[in-house]
Amino acid sequence: MDVIQRNATKSFITKDGSEIRELMAYRNSCIRNLSLAEAILPPGSVTQEHYHAGTDEVYYILQGRGQMRVGDEERAVGPLDAIAIPAGQRHSITNTGSEPLVFLCCCAPAYEHDTTVMTG
Repeated sequence: MDVIQRNATKSFITKDGSEIRELMAYRNSCIRNLSLAEAILPPGSVTQEHYHAGTDEVYYILQGRGQMRVGDEERAVGPLDAIAIPAGQRHSITNTGSEPLVFLCCCAPAYEHDTTVMTG
C-alpha cells in the first residue's frame, strides 16, 4: 500500500496552463494504469483547449465554480460534480467564481505530458 500526503508532492504547470499536483501515479506509487492529480485554477483563468490522445479523464470539482467545455458542449460545474472527458475530446475549463477552482483529475492510462495535444 502506498499513502502519499498531498503536501509531500510538488506542483507544476501543465501545457494547458493549470497548476497540477500529481498525487498518485506510476511515478510515485505502485499504481500503473491511471493517475490522480489535484488542479488549481485561479479566479478568471481558463485552461487552454486541448485533448489527450488515448486517455480518458475525469474531473471532480472540490471547490469553486466553473464553465466546462467538452467538444461542442458547455455546462456550469461546481462542487461535487464529476465530468467525463473521453479520450480524444478537446476540452477546457474556466474558473467563473471568485475563489480558486480546485478539482481532481483522474486519467487512465496515467497522465503524460507528451500525450497532451494543444488545440486552442
